[in-house]
Amino acid sequence: MTKTILPLFLLLSFSLTSLSQKLKPGFDKEEYREMMLISAKTSALDSNYYLSLPFPAHFTLQYRSSSIGLDNLWELWTDDKSGKAVISIRGTTEKAESWLANFYAAMVPAKGELRLNSHEVFSYQLASEPKAAVHVGWLLSMVYLSKEILPKINEQFQRGNRDILIMGHSQGGAISYLLTSYLYNLQRLNQLPKDIRFKTYCSAAPKPGNLYYAYEYEAMTGGGWAFNVVNAADWVPEMPISIQTLNDFNNVNPFTNAKQIIRKQKFPKNLVLKHVYNQLDKPTRKAQRKYEKYLGRMASKLIKKHLPDFTPPTYYNSNHYVRTGTTIVLLPDEEYYKLYPDDPTKLFPHHFHEQYLYLLNRLSSY
Repeated sequence: MTKTILPLFLLLSFSLTSLSQKLKPGFDKEEYREMMLISAKTSALDSNYYLSLPFPAHFTLQYRSSSIGLDNLWELWTDDKSGKAVISIRGTTEKAESWLANFYAAMVPAKGELRLNSHEVFSYQLASEPKAAVHVGWLLSMVYLSKEILPKINEQFQRGNRDILIMGHSQGGAISYLLTSYLYNLQRLNQLPKDIRFKTYCSAAPKPGNLYYAYEYEAMTGGGWAFNVVNAADWVPEMPISIQTLNDFNNVNPFTNAKQIIRKQKFPKNLVLKHVYNQLDKPTRKAQRKYEKYLGRMASKLIKKHLPDFTPPTYYNSNHYVRTGTTIVLLPDEEYYKLYPDDPTKLFPHHFHEQYLYLLNRLSSY
């Protein structure tokens, strides 16, 4: 018995010590577990989901927002011993406006303005590259949340807390991407103290933006300061649907002068090549226009029923969504599928905190 207890005690002591230290770069299995336990509490209050998992070992709840924006909500948790704070962002709820945030999936530039009402225009910068673009629904959600989050970050700074973790599961993970970018850029612009250290765990998160946004996010958070944790059986990280057109490439690419080259070819080769080019190019452009029409302009009309003073922005002419950030893959095995089989009668058979924590326990590479 003693031989069994001693290693367990040492392991627990190591975990408690590692969590009480200052933030460090790199994926930390126990740190992510603690973030998931916080996230589970943020996800639901006074429900079986809320009670099904234990409370975090180190952090205590300090603040829970009301429902704002598109039924968005966040919590502030702190660990007085280590001086760390956690911004935990809730995912999708059962309310229609929360789902609308997901379906409002047109892109907007990663730098610009959103007019929230007749007297409030919110300026934001998530990336400096003009081609960088993000999901407008989750950007709108982030904007409403950030107006509450920033004052709380400043409060933590005044109290001497310089280490802040950002955590979000599902839709909360998508919003966490954008919030992380927003905060890093505020530091770049000297609008937020640069000695605040942010570390982000996006969990079960869908794709937040295009390739150029992903490039800047990954460069910005490089060195182990942001992670995207994915259950390989979960469909949510595969969303939104991505459409890549010839406009989504860098300025210099094999298609830049394709039309001019085709025109220089001899008849009838030029007609054949032109036909092939159009067959490849036009369907993607048409699909992108439809995407923008239905998940942009039409979705914005539904958004205005919940946010009547909101003015829809001009959309970015792309829907090339990509997986973003350093990805930690939780790979299901045969034992997992015995417990959590593919069940077509369930919408989220592999998406909840329970499944992710089960796979985390079996993750041996960290």
